[in-house]
Amino acid sequence: MKTAIVGSAGQLGRAITAALGADAVPLTRDDLDLLQPATVAPTLEVLSCGRVINCSAYNLVDKAESEPDAAFAVNAWGVRSLALACKSLGIPLVHFSTDYVFGLDTDRRTPWSETDAPGPASAYGLSKLNGEYWALQADPRNLVIRTCGLYGERGTGGKGGNFVDTMLRVAGDGKPLRVVADQRCTPSNVIDIAAGALALIERGQGGLFHLTNAGDCSWHEFAQVIFTAADISPSLTPISSAEYPTAARRPRYSVLSTQKALAAGTPPLRDWQSAVTEYVRRKLGRH
Repeated sequence: MKTAIVGSAGQLGRAITAALGADAVPLTRDDLDLLQPATVAPTLEVLSCGRVINCSAYNLVDKAESEPDAAFAVNAWGVRSLALACKSLGIPLVHFSTDYVFGLDTDRRTPWSETDAPGPASAYGLSKLNGEYWALQADPRNLVIRTCGLYGERGTGGKGGNFVDTMLRVAGDGKPLRVVADQRCTPSNVIDIAAGALALIERGQGGLFHLTNAGDCSWHEFAQVIFTAADISPSLTPISSAEYPTAARRPRYSVLSTQKALAAGTPPLRDWQSAVTEYVRRKLGRH
């Protein structure tokens, strides 16, 4: 089945396009612009694809605080346009969301399940939550996948880069690093997320699912594993969120439970440390 990949130029879009191979129809913003709702259905109709996977997003988390309309235009209203277009054409939609739909509960210390009430702490998180609702409102059989801490080969759109690349670059410049140690998440390799998503699709799953690599860590622990994999020892100091103020409030704990995906028969994804280590060594030509 031919599958249209909206947002194919980004990290996740590239990984899914590669995983699908000849069945992928990659679409950049030049090919399909979610900010032009009248063009979405006609574009998809011409392509005659049997499925749409939406990897596009406005992901400038801090900037969204000062320009929420821009975030909502892509992450909410753009998803609405895409979901309604898919519904009119009878095409299933797969849409990706984020752990940032959580964050208001600062006391949470157990993984979030799909049945837990969301509570975004940022404009970005709120815009992504709205997109989830639009995707599922258009057709409950659509598949919405929340994931967390994505990294992979750099895309050409959005913010570009990722935490791993940033840490390696700054360390390579010989600069000391101060990294937050009181926010916990699960770093997730886009190659693994792509494989897990396709497994859910192959099993005909719909509704809301969480999908990440296994385990969790603080951002400081994440950085430590990156540097161990790279065989370097830069100056690395753990700090609190209060010592690194940002425009957007980040979730203190945004670890996602993947039990529902496992129960649906999706093969378990590898632990986050192995995935990060492989990515770093491959990037440095040491695989």
